[in-house]
Amino acid sequence: MSDIPAGLRFAESHEWARLEADGTVTVGISDHAQEALGDVVFVELTEVGKVFAAGDQSGVVESVKAASDIYSPVAGEVIAINEDLSGSPELLNTDPYGAWIFKLKPSNTADLDKLLDAAGYKAAIGE
Repeated sequence: MSDIPAGLRFAESHEWARLEADGTVTVGISDHAQEALGDVVFVELTEVGKVFAAGDQSGVVESVKAASDIYSPVAGEVIAINEDLSGSPELLNTDPYGAWIFKLKPSNTADLDKLLDAAGYKAAIGE
């Protein structure tokens, strides 16, 4: 059974989003996603300054089983990327909610309301 923290919002494409105290949004992939992928061996990170609409492809996670696109769950400008993932992509397996992928300055925080809460995500993945 997947770990689904109550304080996060989830996209149906398995990204999580956390609104931070400073108004930024931190993005990663869910525990369910990393379990489905298997051992992560590479993460293609986006660039700081890139602007995404909600649902835009924003990177790739590759595992021994498959490659999977990462999508931006909300619209905004990338203000930070997790450089640790370049050398240690397996952090997404060992700590999917600590090993964030990128941080955004959101265009509109109301985008978060369009994402699933923990209970909605749990239902969406059939748990």
